Amino acid sequence: MAAKLSDKSERVFANNSLLDRAHIAAMAAQGVVLVAVLLNLVLQDHYHNQLAGIAALGLVIVFVLQLLLRRVAVALREQQRAQFTQTRDSREQIQELFAMTDMLQAAETYEDAAAVLMATARRLLPGYGAALYIFNNSRDRLDLARAWDMPEGVVAQEMLSPANCWALKRGKPHINAPHEMTLCCAHHGSQVASVELPMMASGQLHGLLILTHAEIDGAFDRLMDIRRMGRALSDSMSLALSNIALREKLRTQSLRDPLTGLYNRRYMEDALERFVSLGSRNGGSTAVVMLDLDNFKRLNDDHGHAKGDAVLRDVAAQIVGALRPTDVICRYGGEELVAILPDCSLEDALEKAELLRERIESLSGSHECAISASLGVATVPETATSATDILPIADAALYAAKKAGKNCVLASERRSGRDAPRLATINARQT
Repeated sequence: MAAKLSDKSERVFANNSLLDRAHIAAMAAQGVVLVAVLLNLVLQDHYHNQLAGIAALGLVIVFVLQLLLRRVAVALREQQRAQFTQTRDSREQIQELFAMTDMLQAAETYEDAAAVLMATARRLLPGYGAALYIFNNSRDRLDLARAWDMPEGVVAQEMLSPANCWALKRGKPHINAPHEMTLCCAHHGSQVASVELPMMASGQLHGLLILTHAEIDGAFDRLMDIRRMGRALSDSMSLALSNIALREKLRTQSLRDPLTGLYNRRYMEDALERFVSLGSRNGGSTAVVMLDLDNFKRLNDDHGHAKGDAVLRDVAAQIVGALRPTDVICRYGGEELVAILPDCSLEDALEKAELLRERIESLSGSHECAISASLGVATVPETATSATDILPIADAALYAAKKAGKNCVLASERRSGRDAPRLATINARQT
């Protein structure tokens, strides 16, 4: 694009120089005609024919130069009109980019940002297909966020590996043009040319934008022409992706425990209220399993806090792997964890709690130290009436499990009638 603008500027400069020289030549020819006419008045008659010939030749030269001037003036007018059109188009493109940036500031999710990019790209680059890829949380692959107007026969892949993309390896735009014999990315599996634009912000790659066109002839030059506009789109989008990722990170940090990755206590309390309300409306049970690692202080003292942190992380992973995706697991405090099991009866909760106890105990071999947990189980409405009293009842069952010798599962007694619940008897499942 910059080279083309330079060529146009050079042509305008050359035409202006030609116009100046033609003006000077025309003025010189007119001077010759004027001198011939004046000499014809003062010289003798036998010179008149020669002077008339000179004047006629001068007039012919003047006419030719005027034709040349007319042609150059028309060319200059066309170039000025083209420059005006280009300036107007550039202004409109800048306005579109500003509008896109403003809309992206209001985007709360990757889907919102992709929708804004698609709408803008269709206006600024009509006829071009595009695919937007965004890094996943583990940053080991890029997932397809949205694809639009792809050429016939070209299907955007659902995921890409960063190791297969030259644009991501170099952090620079890369053109795949098989018919031009260019170096193509390993994931490029079609004969249609494309330009790939990495999205980088704050020194980190956030995604990849791929632009393509159905026509094969002149594809490389066409993609070179739109590369500048594509970079403007990808730069604006990269800032939006960075902001969305930052907001997501802050939201996660406000809801998750940084060590274990489990939900924190504040989220647990809100989730418990919600699940108990839904259960009472649908007639289902909501279970709470409260878990506390046995002798955890001694483990920290004997093996160090780094070992204790590693044990907590592995315990959290074991619990997450054993429960359903709809269950909510939280770090209640210290080495105490809470699992909320919606639509789960007391008997099912006891079986789940026993499974958790076994999986936690199995970690002893890998960590080369004794690891076990005591668990207390309570449910609404079997042993509790509301979200307010189910946690104290589960905690009382946990305390009873500790007194019973640890490394066991206890549940509070089913309540009779509609009276307030009480921990009258403990049902134990011990190994």
